[in-house]
Amino acid sequence: MADLEQIAKAIIDCDEDGTLDLVNQAIADGVSAKDILNDGLLAGMAEVGRLFRDGEYFVPEVLISAEAMKAATNVLKPHLATMGVEAAATAVIGTVKGDLHDIGKNLLATMLEGAGFAVIDLGVDVAAEKFVEACQTRKVDMVGLSALLTTTMPVMKEIVSELQAKVDPKPVILVGGAPVTEGYAREIGADGYGRDASTGAELAKELCMKQAS
Repeated sequence: MADLEQIAKAIIDCDEDGTLDLVNQAIADGVSAKDILNDGLLAGMAEVGRLFRDGEYFVPEVLISAEAMKAATNVLKPHLATMGVEAAATAVIGTVKGDLHDIGKNLLATMLEGAGFAVIDLGVDVAAEKFVEACQTRKVDMVGLSALLTTTMPVMKEIVSELQAKVDPKPVILVGGAPVTEGYAREIGADGYGRDASTGAELAKELCMKQAS
């Protein structure tokens, strides 16, 4: 277990080289790839998310930790594949049509991956039909909509309506961004509101688990 705790600590410490060395050593020692992922990498990113939420970490630390996790996950992928390990859930995210801001969306992608999601990032300036298409071509558990401009918030309502009408079973829909509020999320029929990337990812995991049970 000490090896896994050290892997988690390397992620928290934003140490990519150290993370890779520890992961390779754990594999060589016969530690399960699933345990390395869950109790090492994901545990470390969960703590990074807490530190970010509490204002102890900022965007640069989160991004560096995320790079360390992605590099280590790439090392683990062939081992996870042979074990048949799949992501806990699939999320489709994007910044809505008319809005080109992506920092919040990119942080959410990082936090969702850290929570065990497979993330499909549609990018920025994404129309309702693109979200619908993404959800119709694969099983999607959660959709995350981001907006930074008040002028693009109505697009969120359009997307929520389209997903509810055209996708069955309907995925959990979360919204976020500087001008968005919990009240607005309820008003447009979204399932939840994330005030930041960390809380959004935690809420996504909670609601997806509830929907699956």
